[in-house]
Amino acid sequence: MKTALVFLATAIVCLGLVTTVKAQKPAEVTLQNLQTAFNGESNAHARYVAFAAKAEQEGYLQVANLFRAAAKAEEIHARNHEVEIKRLGGTAQAALETPAVKSTRENLGSAIAGETYERDVMYPGFYAQARSAGDAGSVQTFNYARSAETEHASLFAAALNNLENMRAKGSQYFVCTVCGYTTTKIDFAKCHTCFSPKDKYVAVT
Repeated sequence: MKTALVFLATAIVCLGLVTTVKAQKPAEVTLQNLQTAFNGESNAHARYVAFAAKAEQEGYLQVANLFRAAAKAEEIHARNHEVEIKRLGGTAQAALETPAVKSTRENLGSAIAGETYERDVMYPGFYAQARSAGDAGSVQTFNYARSAETEHASLFAAALNNLENMRAKGSQYFVCTVCGYTTTKIDFAKCHTCFSPKDKYVAVT
């Protein structure tokens, strides 16, 4: 009898959990994903600012510029996510952590891992959920961020592979102020991701 009662109680709890999950509306899931992304981008911005200072201290001036450009892009992504959070009735919140700053080589490795995760796991999942929910605004902001993170991963990998040649002054990176796409040169009329005119790009040096 005792075993039966325990089983019944467990079943009731499990049923309650299933009901809670099923009761969660698509818009609520999208809002949670936006909050997660906002928190991630806010921390990435702080982390890259710290990484830039370390790279400059170690004499890797081009890497410092790259980190500053990436920080600018993450700030733009956070801003775009915040717009959608407010549209869905939420308030953007970030739990900022103290960046773990190591050597520039190690920082680049950390940055590559973070950008690769966002490119391959986080943003594709968030994008698919928002699309299934029919939320065009969230689909757009997730797509903008994923496109930029893809390029960031590539730029960070190139910098790591060529680190000892990344000390020269005068390097520039360009960031789209609409979507955060980051590039080494503007040889196009419109942004690859958001199709904004190239005058929406700013130089980061």
